[in-house]
Amino acid sequence: MKAIALFSGGLDSALAIKLIQEQNITVEALYIDIGFETNKEKIEFLKRASEKLNVKLHIADIKDEYIKNILFSPKYGYGKNLNPCIDCHANMIKVAKNIMEKIDAKFIINGEVVGQRPMSQRLPAMNAVTNLSGAKGLILRPLSAKLLPPTIAEIKGWVEREKLLGISGRERRMQLELAKKYNIEDFIESPAGGCLLTDANFSKRVIDLKNSLGFSSKEIDILKVGRHFNINGYKIIISRNKDENPVLKNYKGDLFEIMTCNDFPGPVGLIQKDTPKDIKQLAGNMMVSYTKKEKGEIIIGK
Repeated sequence: MKAIALFSGGLDSALAIKLIQEQNITVEALYIDIGFETNKEKIEFLKRASEKLNVKLHIADIKDEYIKNILFSPKYGYGKNLNPCIDCHANMIKVAKNIMEKIDAKFIINGEVVGQRPMSQRLPAMNAVTNLSGAKGLILRPLSAKLLPPTIAEIKGWVEREKLLGISGRERRMQLELAKKYNIEDFIESPAGGCLLTDANFSKRVIDLKNSLGFSSKEIDILKVGRHFNINGYKIIISRNKDENPVLKNYKGDLFEIMTCNDFPGPVGLIQKDTPKDIKQLAGNMMVSYTKKEKGEIIIGK
């Protein structure tokens, strides 16, 4: 018997995996990459975490699909910012269901706890996720299972319901006790997650770019870094430190040209394509102002 687990790398999803593994069920983990994670080392962390949990890790890159079908037209709307949590979770279940069938797993598990998150983990929201995902009966939430209707896995006897839990709310005492029991204390992290779409400033950057030039997965990373300017309607991004330089220098999209300092150390910039000459000159002067040079040549173009 095999199950597939939606795996964020957090404590709750790790505990959900442990609870199902205890019932002699093989679990494979799935991380769904929509591109808006705050942790730059997330994939490497997940690889290490999956090894500790003794699960095979699948990574599904759905950035383009997510932007096209979910981000700007969610059926259930947004949270406080540009976070379509219900639609996002439902889409994750759809992706997991597709992979579940390919690996011959029988059901899906995740680490959701009833009442832990105000938008996506209320009972009505969980029901909406189930209905929108088209996976009714397939989603087992081991940490809160006793508070929810039995799933197919429980009804068919693949999983013993009595060995599952009935945790609810934002209090984390039970999870922390289980972390000690399973010796997985290094998985402890904030249940709030790390999605940049919940951040007001980042959300504004996405909306502004979408409305003015368009937005694709190639623009996600450049919106995570740099100083952002809008001069006479033309967009300019300038890195703040050497760690941000490669992010802008490696931009592969079609909306911006790359600006670099010629023969002297300094920031990397992006400038909107088809920008007038006077704005380009101003952008070059801005770039130089962040260096120790009084004057310098800025090269625009790849």
